[in-house]
Amino acid sequence: MSAVVRSRWRTWRQFARSVLSVIGLVLVIVIVLVAVFAPYVAPFPHHAGTFTNFAAASQPPGAKYWLGTDSIGRDVLSRIIFGFRTSLMLGVVVLAIAVPLGTLAGLVAGYARGAVDSVIMRVTDIFLSIPTLVLAMTILGLFRPSQALAMVAVSAVWWPWYARLVYGLVRSIRLQGFVMAAEVIGAPRWRILLSEILPNCAPSILTKTSLDMGLVILLGASLSYIGLGAPPPTPDLGTMVADGASLLPDVWWLSVMSGLAVFLVVLGFNLLGDGLRDLYDRDA
Repeated sequence: MSAVVRSRWRTWRQFARSVLSVIGLVLVIVIVLVAVFAPYVAPFPHHAGTFTNFAAASQPPGAKYWLGTDSIGRDVLSRIIFGFRTSLMLGVVVLAIAVPLGTLAGLVAGYARGAVDSVIMRVTDIFLSIPTLVLAMTILGLFRPSQALAMVAVSAVWWPWYARLVYGLVRSIRLQGFVMAAEVIGAPRWRILLSEILPNCAPSILTKTSLDMGLVILLGASLSYIGLGAPPPTPDLGTMVADGASLLPDVWWLSVMSGLAVFLVVLGFNLLGDGLRDLYDRDA
């Protein structure tokens, strides 16, 4: 067995010692697979589009519709499965934008000093001073709500957290001996940032990204709940919770099952993130 394989096996064994972390990983894997193969997994995939069947409207959970139907006869389970796809896409796109942008800003501000540091971090502080949900609502309120606009709005309010995290890490790493040695031999700044400093920031960034995936999905569901998410008939977990809230307590299953779906996806990523954080803290 090679050294790389032994190292990976040892890492997995350390991670697997936490039952909750493994549960989180399993939840995430199952939800991702269900979302990817939604057209093949959902009992009624056509219910995710423009479909109505008033004869089957508001039916409670049963043998045909395991989680019941909504007010226009669409299968709740099928729409939850496709809702996972919508939520995961939101989280992936938002973090794919926010993480590189915030990391780059934190790297530059943490390594440079003077005016560059001050300007970048003051802009970051301005964004951080405004509540995330309020700022996202403000951006979405200026335009017609859509899934793409929701991704842009959440990305615009999420990158400062990574800028602040990476900034603090870089300020502590830049005084380490290996960084100073690279400076002494005349290595370019971009090489020092990407080859020496960034790899040492990666564990913290990865852990935060895993934790933030659930938070971004929760924020997206909150925006959809107030009507600022993906427009109908796109399946969206937050919208489904809002639709069911007006029908409580009679049609309880619409809000309860959709809310439980949000809970499971957020729980999975939080448990996974906690496991990664404990793993990297133990290695440190």
